[in-house]
Amino acid sequence: MADHVRRIFELSPFLGFLGMEFESVEEGRVVMRVAFRRELIGNPELPALHGGVVSALLDTCGGAAVWTRIAPEDRVSTVDLRVDYLRPGRPEDLFAEARVIRVGNRVGVTELRAWQPGTSGEPIAVGRGVYNVHRRSGRSGRGG
Repeated sequence: MADHVRRIFELSPFLGFLGMEFESVEEGRVVMRVAFRRELIGNPELPALHGGVVSALLDTCGGAAVWTRIAPEDRVSTVDLRVDYLRPGRPEDLFAEARVIRVGNRVGVTELRAWQPGTSGEPIAVGRGVYNVHRRSGRSGRGG
């Protein structure tokens, strides 16, 4: 399961461009990281990471978490992404965690959290991702 999820996402040119990497993949939970680069700064006066980098990492992490609960041949796409930005992202590595709340026959829902090592574990953003699950396998998911 973990190897399949990693392979699918690591083929994406966009994720490679942003430098997204998996820290851990387990059923129903994924942690990812984006290593800091100067090009990811959105507000040079603070400086602060661009909010799009934060949301892209959260969205990707959420989709990957849903994929851990479905068949490898099934597909996932984002239906809705809610991100609440709590504080500016500092110029340092960014981490995201997604936990599956539920995966049904057609929809998966995740709880999302982004943080940085310098924030003492306090999230810089939280959110919820809702994903369409397209079943190619002809069977329902692994519960949830």
